[in-house]
Amino acid sequence: MTGPDTPGRITLMAAGELRDALDAHQRGDTTAALYGLMSIDPDSWHAIETRLAALGGTLAELLNPETTT
Repeated sequence: MTGPDTPGRITLMAAGELRDALDAHQRGDTTAALYGLMSIDPDSWHAIETRLAALGGTLAELLNPETTT
């Protein structure tokens, strides 16, 4: 069982989609980046957000590091 602060499980498929989305973003391919992010299942998405929060960040900060202070 997972709660709001429990990381949960990131599926192998979701990890691949996130990796592909980050690669597409780095290449400037916004369409492919959004497609990859939208393909992530809700439970994995929650787990990704929880892990990023535990590290003190968000996906937006990961995608645009120059906006962080």
